Parts: sequence; structure tokens; C-alpha cells
Amino acid sequence: MRVSLNQDLPSAGRRLALGATALSLLACGLGLGSAGFAQSPYPSRPVRLVAPFAPGGALDMIARGVAQSWSDQMGQTFLVDNRAGAAGIIGSTYVARAEPDGYTLLLGSTTTHGINPSLYKTISYAPADFAPVSLIATIPHVLVVNPSLGVNSFQELLAYIKSHPGATFGSAGIGSPHHLAGEMLKSMTGIEATHVPYKGSAPALADLLGGQITFVSVEYTAAAQFINAGKLKAIAIATHDRVPGLNVPTYREQGLPGFEVTAWYGIYAPAKTPPEIIEKLAAGVSKSVQDPAFRDRLITLGATPVGSTPTDMAVFQKKELALWSKAIKDSGTTAQ
Repeated sequence: MRVSLNQDLPSAGRRLALGATALSLLACGLGLGSAGFAQSPYPSRPVRLVAPFAPGGALDMIARGVAQSWSDQMGQTFLVDNRAGAAGIIGSTYVARAEPDGYTLLLGSTTTHGINPSLYKTISYAPADFAPVSLIATIPHVLVVNPSLGVNSFQELLAYIKSHPGATFGSAGIGSPHHLAGEMLKSMTGIEATHVPYKGSAPALADLLGGQITFVSVEYTAAAQFINAGKLKAIAIATHDRVPGLNVPTYREQGLPGFEVTAWYGIYAPAKTPPEIIEKLAAGVSKSVQDPAFRDRLITLGATPVGSTPTDMAVFQKKELALWSKAIKDSGTTAQ
């Protein structure tokens, strides 16, 4: 038998049923659904920020700085989770597969989101698996040599290499930014130099200090202590304009316009994370890079604080993907 609310229920029951129906319609009209009244403002529980490289490096230090800043801003705990391995692929894949609820984030980099998608024939994530949040900071590459080489400028280095067959350059491994930057230099200048891969930039710089290799293109952060101590000489910086506080001329000033290489670090969330969460996190990054303590921490690392919108970061990453894709194609570099 079909039940009519208007006729077949007792009057009190009919009023309760109609009241419940009205509340349900109101909830739907507000877009809340059955669980809407229980939702809490983001973040309502601890947030995991995945650092896809080992502790101790620039990326890890930046991750810890932004996590602390966000914890102070939002009154919730942001935890750094180091998931290192496979050139950042392990940690990046973990975040790509996480629930898009804002509680698992990634501190991505040049390697994870600029190079890896083009370098590896098969890779377990793609740029489309992520929602860009904000670019935190950039660190320029600097070209360094051993002072014993006797060169004082980029053009002098080119002349040295052309007159001394057997030049070599070091990197943190095949497909690393240092390797591809060296290959870009070869392509743009016509010099011949053999790539020598190491297990990180530190051992590459150690051999440069020992005179075993000719040059390295590396993040300024990694070489700063040796440059300041006079143990290495910085002869060119890969930015369009000079970096304030660094007495290092650009490649552009020395006859090689267009050679601009930076290490960069930015926040990503899994694709389909709600826009309001993305915007809140981006606003948090902007506040962080204006905070004197965090800003000083970045500058101490040789980094330039940025803080961008999600749209600006997406445009930046697109340019980086094109840059590194060309470098990989021109050098013939591949990885499994």
C-alpha cells in the first residue's frame, strides 16, 4: 500500500516527516549532503608533507622550514615524511596515488617535475597526476672550476677546453640537472667534454677540489662554502640577471644568452584536490616566504624566495618541462 504523508500518517508524525524533508532539501540546496554538517575547516588533522629525497639536503631543509611555518600559521601539525629513492620517483608516486583531500602533499623539484617525466621511458607518475600549489624558491646553477686551472671567466674556460683535449665535467648522476646542464653547455658552445657521473653532487665537487675533473655546473648552495673559502672559483651564474650579494657574472654577460638553469622547489597536491584547499596552501606559502625566519633560512641556502599562485606555478613547470625535454633529447640521455 502506498503511504501518503498528507493523509495516512498521524498529524504529529506527518509534521516530523515534513520537517525532516525540509531539512534534507535545505542541505542539498546548500551543497552539504548527508555528511555536510560534520565537515571541519581544513586542516582539521595532521598533514603529511612528503620530501622525496634523503634528509640533510636543500630540499629536505626547505620542506622542514615550510612545514614549521604552516604549523605555526594554521594551528595544525605538518609532518615531513622523507620517502627517498629512484631520483624522487618513490615519494612522488606515493603522493600521486594519495587521497586528494589535502592531507598528503609533496615538495617537488626540478628533478621530480622538470626532468623525470621526459627522462624515463617508463615512470609511475605524470605531471597530470598533481595539482600545482606554489613555487617556494629557486637556486641558480653556478659554473665552478678549480683555481689551479688558471681561468677567470667563462670565455677563458671555453678557450682552455678547446686547447686541452680530454676535458671532463662532473654531475650527481646520469639525468641529473648537473649532467643535463653540462650537456646543454656542450650543445650551445660546441665544446667537447666527457661526462663523469657521481652518486651525488658532493663527491663530484670533491673530485673537482682534487683536480680530477675540469668543471661542474651545480646549485650555488652546494658550492658556496668552497667558493667562499677560495677553494673553488665561480666563473658564471645561470640567471638572466646577476644575483644580489654574489659577485658572479651571468652567462649572458659573457656571450652566452639563454643559458638559464635553476634548481627549484614547489608544493604539489594530488590531482582533484579541492580548489579551496589548493588556494589556502598557496596563500600559506606566500605568508611563509614573507616570514623573516623562513625567508632568512632560504637565503642562507642560497635560494631566492618566490611564493606563487597555482596558475603561475603551472606555467613555470610547463616551461621547465620543455627546457629539460629538449636537453634530454639533444643529449640522447635515457633512463629505465
